[in-house]
Amino acid sequence: MVDALFGVPRLVGVYDWLEGGRGDLAAYVEIVREFGARSVLDVGCGTGALATLLAGLGVEVVGVDPAEASLEVARGKAGAEKVRWVHGDATGLPELQVDLAVMTGNVAQVFLSDEEWVATLYGLRAALAPGGRFVFETRDPARRAWLEWNREATYRRVEVDGVGVVENWTELVEVREPFVTFRSEYVFEADGAVLTSESTLRFRSRAEIEESLQATGFAVTDVRDAPDRPGKEFVFVAELA
Repeated sequence: MVDALFGVPRLVGVYDWLEGGRGDLAAYVEIVREFGARSVLDVGCGTGALATLLAGLGVEVVGVDPAEASLEVARGKAGAEKVRWVHGDATGLPELQVDLAVMTGNVAQVFLSDEEWVATLYGLRAALAPGGRFVFETRDPARRAWLEWNREATYRRVEVDGVGVVENWTELVEVREPFVTFRSEYVFEADGAVLTSESTLRFRSRAEIEESLQATGFAVTDVRDAPDRPGKEFVFVAELA
């Protein structure tokens, strides 16, 4: 299932405006440079912000996402013709041999079952060239980020070109650790339309993630802090074992 935020065209059309200032993308560009990656697989690429950025720097990029509406926006961006777009997920990739696979944002947390997560890891392992790396971030469950998921803390009001003012906020729905469900509300002032998108994330511990990586043929070489969210996330760097 694809969350409405990524699958409903009207919401996808305002996504980049609401999520502007993606500080995490600069960190991933630096990671690509650090490891000298010439080819990158962007898993859960969404509207293609990172994929097109890297392609513009001369990196060979494959962007994969299960939400066709998000890919449609991605394909319309400047430089999108340099990216190979794949509709699907990491378990059904075409034959690839990339230097680096990445998951930004909350992508690593959308795999709710162990079976989904393990299948994804095996898919990524098959897509990496010898010596390839997998880098991704995930929220530290000990920080209980969901305590700040309420209207007061998340409200924003953005003017979107061609659309008008859009109001957005997030409300916590349910916490049943390790699963947390929240609902995002979107109000389009031009016509008063109200759309919602409900999502569930799984908060895995550092130990759980390291164990799953090792079990699927990866060696964890580093666990870093996220520059844009210091002290709140783990950034895992794993190599093919």
